Order: sequence, then structure tokens, then C-alpha cells
Amino acid sequence: MENLDSPPAANLRSKTRRAIAEERVGQPSTPTPNLSSRSRAPTKRSSPFLPTSFESLVLAIFPALLVFGTLFSVLSPQVRRAEYDPVAQAHSQDPTLSPSYFARKDNILNVVFVKKGWFWTTTAFAAFALSHPLLKQRRAGGAIEGRAATRWGLATAAWFLVTRWCFGPAIIDRSFRWTGGKCELAETAVAEGESDFGDFVSAVACKAAGGAWKGGHDISGHVFLLVLASGFLLQEVGWVWARYSGKTDDRTIVMPDGALKSAKVEAATTTETTPAAGADTLGWGGKFALVVVGLSWWMLLMTAIYFHTWFEKVTGLLTALASLYAIYGVPRFVPAIRDVVGVPGN
Repeated sequence: MENLDSPPAANLRSKTRRAIAEERVGQPSTPTPNLSSRSRAPTKRSSPFLPTSFESLVLAIFPALLVFGTLFSVLSPQVRRAEYDPVAQAHSQDPTLSPSYFARKDNILNVVFVKKGWFWTTTAFAAFALSHPLLKQRRAGGAIEGRAATRWGLATAAWFLVTRWCFGPAIIDRSFRWTGGKCELAETAVAEGESDFGDFVSAVACKAAGGAWKGGHDISGHVFLLVLASGFLLQEVGWVWARYSGKTDDRTIVMPDGALKSAKVEAATTTETTPAAGADTLGWGGKFALVVVGLSWWMLLMTAIYFHTWFEKVTGLLTALASLYAIYGVPRFVPAIRDVVGVPGN
């Protein structure tokens, strides 16, 4: 008779409990996946040196408008037939010969809106900053208002230096002179000793004296202004709206210790109320700003079709984008600058 109290056989003695359990069910057990480790996988952040994916999409609108306008001007028989004056950088201003109402410099939007473009930009920004619910909630400390005003001041300085005055002639006028441009009336007057050349170092002074400002590269002031103004408003309005609406903020900033963090870590720590379902998250000030942006894009398209050469429009675009990057891009990776100007929405 077999002794049931004897120790198990050698082959059973070497098996673990887990192996015995596998043998009983007929298949090996599979380890339970570690869901917690999977959920803790590092999130891929956008580069603090580059625009976010949404910003890139919006920025692509500017060159798209210029490309579309240029192609339209080349393919449209009406535009191609119209006489173009390279000195005036425009088609014939005679209403009977002009290819379009918007090809004339006296069109209502050019006179009332573009010529006073920074006034409308400033008015729209002030209306939004003073009326939006999120900014009202944060107004107690004053830091939010101060940093937003600083960014407006930087954008205003860029507009002023490029188009109005830069310790003398504006950057646009200086670049025209550096590339060989001149005022024909000034050359004659100086040669005859009737005037000082310094009286005609800007396009405004030259044209006011009846001269012809030609020969150099003229950065498109219209393109510069319209891109700078609309880009400024979209940054200031867009990120505030996104935060108030609970949208994802995918901006990345560099912290003083070199770590990369989401921009929301520096958001103002105040008791903020979330908008009710169906509430107006943009506000009347934001809607007014979007109207200004829409008009800017329309006039940018008209400029692309009827005014300036392709290269002049490209340099106007690049000058505006460089200004926007200095105001909104550089602070993301330079903490000392961000302490002064902040980032919109925080």
C-alpha cells in the first residue's frame, strides 16, 4: 500500500505554486498590465521656441492670403490689363481705369481703417481687456493689466519704429535708402544748392515736396501693419478666450531652473468662476477685436492683389512676424523677460 504521508515526488517538489496553478488550468497565466505606469508616460510637449500647432495654423493664414492675392493678380485678365505704376506701387487711380474699387487708395476702408489702423487696434484691445469676465476677475492685483499693457507698448513701439520714426527716418525709409533708393527731387535740389538732403530722407517728406521716392526696396507698410495688428489681437484675445472656455493650453515655457512646463503653471491663482453652459465666453470686446482682425485680413488680401511687388510684401510679412515673435515667442524661453511682459491668458 502506498504511503500517503511520504514526501512528494522530486518533480513536484521543484514546482512553485504558480506552476501548479498553470498546470491545473492548462495554460500559463498572463501578467496584469500595469495601467498606472502607462498613464504616467511623459506627455510630449511643444517646443518653447516654436509656435504651437494652433498658432502655426493661424499664422499660415498670412502667407496664404499673400499667395492667393498674388496668384489672383497674375491670373485675372482685368488686373493684368490695368496699368501699374511701380513708383506709386499701385494701379491707375482713375476710377474709369482702376481694376477695382479696392485698387484705389481712396477706398473707404483704406482711408478710414488702414490709415488709422493702430488706433482701431488699440481701441479693440482696450475694449477687450476692460470688459472680458476672466480679466475682470483678475484685475485686483493689477499684474495682469500691467503685463498686457506692456505687450501693447512693445507692439506699439514696433509699429512706430518701423513705420513712423526710428531716431530719425523710420526703418522702412532707412531700408529704402540702404538699398539704393532716393528722392529724385532731393537729388536735384541738393545739387543746385537749394535744399539740404536731410529734408527729404523719408517717403512722406519726399512726396510732400513733389518728389519721386524710387530706386530702392520698399518694405510694404500695409502688410506690416495689418499682420502685426491682427496677430497682436489674436494673441491677446485668443489665449484669454481659450483659458476661460477650458480649452487646452499647449504652450510650453522654460522655467528659471531650465525645466519645461506648461504655460498654465504660471496662471494667476485666483478664485475664478467658470462660465455657465451657453454663456458668451468671448464678450463684446472680443467680438469687436475679431471684427478688426477680419477687416485686417480683407485689406491684407486687397494689398496682395493690387499693391506692391511680391518681394516687398514678403519683407513686410517677415518684419511683422519677427516683431510678434519678439513679443510672444521670446518670453516663453527667457524667464526674466516673461516676468516683465508675461504671456496672454495668465
